[in-house]
Amino acid sequence: MNKSVFIRRGRKREEDDLPYEEEIIRNPYSVKCWMRYIEHKQNGPKSVLNMIYERALKELPGSYKLWYNYLRERRKQVKGKCVTDPAYEEINNCHERALVFMHKMPRIWLDYCQFMVSQRKITRSRRTFDRALRALPITQHSRIWPLYLTFARNLPLPETAIRVYRRYLKLSPENAEEYIDYLRSVGRLDEAAVRLGAVVNDENFVSKEGKSNYQLWHELCDLISQNPDKVTSLNVGAIIRGGLTRFTDQLGKLWCSLADYYIRSGHFEKARDVYEEAIQTVVTVRDFTQVFDSYAQFEESMIAAKMETTSEMGNDEDDDIDLELRLARFEQLITRRPLLLNSVLLRQNPHNVHEWHKRVKLYEGNPRQIINTYTEAVQTVDPVKATGKPHSLWVAFARFYEDNDQLDDARTIFEKATKVHYKQVDDLAAVWCEYGEMELRYENYDQALRILRKATAIPSRKAEYFDASEPVQNRVYKSLKVWSMLADLEESLGTFQSTKAVYDRIIDLRIATPQIIINYAMFLEEHSYFEESFKAYERGIALFRWPNVYDIWNTYLTKFIDRYGGKKLERARDLFEQALDGCPAKFAKTIYLLYAKLEEEFGLARHAMAVYERATQAVEAEERHYMFNIYIKRAAEIYGVTHTRSIYQKAIEVLPDEHARDMCLRFADLESKLGEIDRARAIYSYCSQMCDPRMTANFWQTWKEFEIRHGNEDTIREMLRIKRSVQATYNTQVNFMSSQMLKATSSATVSDLAPGQSGVDDMKMLEQKAQLLAAEAEQDKPKPKEKILFVRSDASRSELAELAKQANPDEINIDDEEEDEDGDEEPDGESSCKGW
Repeated sequence: MNKSVFIRRGRKREEDDLPYEEEIIRNPYSVKCWMRYIEHKQNGPKSVLNMIYERALKELPGSYKLWYNYLRERRKQVKGKCVTDPAYEEINNCHERALVFMHKMPRIWLDYCQFMVSQRKITRSRRTFDRALRALPITQHSRIWPLYLTFARNLPLPETAIRVYRRYLKLSPENAEEYIDYLRSVGRLDEAAVRLGAVVNDENFVSKEGKSNYQLWHELCDLISQNPDKVTSLNVGAIIRGGLTRFTDQLGKLWCSLADYYIRSGHFEKARDVYEEAIQTVVTVRDFTQVFDSYAQFEESMIAAKMETTSEMGNDEDDDIDLELRLARFEQLITRRPLLLNSVLLRQNPHNVHEWHKRVKLYEGNPRQIINTYTEAVQTVDPVKATGKPHSLWVAFARFYEDNDQLDDARTIFEKATKVHYKQVDDLAAVWCEYGEMELRYENYDQALRILRKATAIPSRKAEYFDASEPVQNRVYKSLKVWSMLADLEESLGTFQSTKAVYDRIIDLRIATPQIIINYAMFLEEHSYFEESFKAYERGIALFRWPNVYDIWNTYLTKFIDRYGGKKLERARDLFEQALDGCPAKFAKTIYLLYAKLEEEFGLARHAMAVYERATQAVEAEERHYMFNIYIKRAAEIYGVTHTRSIYQKAIEVLPDEHARDMCLRFADLESKLGEIDRARAIYSYCSQMCDPRMTANFWQTWKEFEIRHGNEDTIREMLRIKRSVQATYNTQVNFMSSQMLKATSSATVSDLAPGQSGVDDMKMLEQKAQLLAAEAEQDKPKPKEKILFVRSDASRSELAELAKQANPDEINIDDEEEDEDGDEEPDGESSCKGW
């Protein structure tokens, strides 16, 4: 029964295949027909499928599609089988037959090579790869090589991979880093170093890993220095020294690599020489730190190794001596570090004056080295390029000889220092001054004077002080520093005439300062040449402008008043007027006060009042309040309090609101003390316009207390009305009005608003409130500042007169009277309040 079933199935298959067979007979060279037939038989027996592929390839041996699908199908059929199965060899033969026609197809070669590699047939795989490279054009080799290199790297024989890589690098030299990494992984360090050296020397090489030429060079240095026994084909010393000339910003690492090479090679003395050479040549602190730390670590390791060897081998005299020598060498190295670091900084900038001074301090206690250092410093430092003050080296050099009582050598140094072409005149001036001070310390006063006179002597070729094209020796005669010291010496050691000549010469050269002028005048005054001293002041005033002339004027005027007092009053007045002509407001206060004091003590009172009045306008705005206070005080003392009314009025008009309020309060208090209640009330009313009730509660409280004492119900009601009006005026400011309205609306309860209309009602209430406030402000708008309204109390004239008498027993006439022009008589009248 089973046999009959199989027969029926076979007949059925033959019947199903019949259309495909007929189609193939009609079109034997059609790939599509064969592919449809193969697709139809895809689920059939593999032998039948293979037979159809063979028939198709017999008819179409050049079809890539048929060969590719056939070989892929055959490889699937052996998947999972042992590589020793004969089926593998059959498939290999199929690949070989395919390559007869498909030898230019890289995909066929790749699949075949990969299939051979999977069979672990090393030699046949290698030869297949080689055949593929020979058969394919060079443009398609890039598809073969990655698989070939992967196969070669996985081989247990490095030699094969090395030869493959050598061939590969002929085609793609840019992939040398991959080959170098492989060589290092298999321990072929000599060839790796050679290849890396070639890469470093190739200027056109571009690293695929993004490494710079310096990074590659650093890898080479590490490789050859850490493996001196394995790298024999390269001259390590020459390579690293070549890097030292190329990479000057990374000298520390390269020096350490060279020393490390000799240490690993066992040449310890050569390594020590390299370290010494390095610390004597590096020019940056970073490189020095790297080299020095490596050097110190090397010496420590040498000491530790020797101690370990000595402990194992036993004590020996030679070993002890060697150990002591190594310890002494290490100690000396640590001791030398500050000096070596200073040398690095000086190599970096040999014109750094500060570092030369530090170097001298490091040699403290060693006079010979100190002298050598100073000598080298003054010879090396270029004053034009110097960082710091180059003259300080010469001065310190001379001071060293002076401290050791070698005065002649110190003079020699100073003489040489005065001939150096410094960049600044002040440097040469400082040398001359130090030279003179040295002679003063040894009490050689005449010599000191001769030195400074020589320094200030006019050269054969005069030059301007700031003319950089001329040497400083031709410009030092205008140095105020030297002239000031010469003037001090002349005052102490010279004669009056010589000192006066020095000061005159300073003024003639137009290098004097206000202090020099004052010193000159004080010197003349000490010798009782008063008029000469005043002439000196005037010469100084002619030289300077404001504000530099302020100190001269202040001293001149003070001295003149102290000398003459009121004897030469007109001359003093002329001086003050001259001083005030063009005087800035910043400096006017002191001069005006001095002027007023002169008039008070020696002149006329009305002149003093005129000076005070001018001062209130001439000083700065911040000082006007202070000047008005002085003016009022002096006027009250000279003329009486009633004379101060016009001053108060002017102060209130001129001063800012803050100070004007204070003046108003004082003015009102004065009027109330004089019994002028209506005047005081008018002043309070005027001042209220500049007093915000929120900010100046003190003013309103003072006015309230005044009305309680002197007013009645109507006046208090008027005060409250004015307060509301002023408050409404200030409330019209947008920010404050909005804040007040929001505050007022926030206090309203929800029950006051209609349900569901709270947001709309809020806006309506705000608008209504704004309208009310605006209307109230318009109604209560105060009168302009120019007119102060008097609000008369209910008291009768007789009662007011009685109050005035009680407040001030002196009789006061309300009518206006002219003041005496000479200021000799006391005014007995009062100024009216028409201006108010």
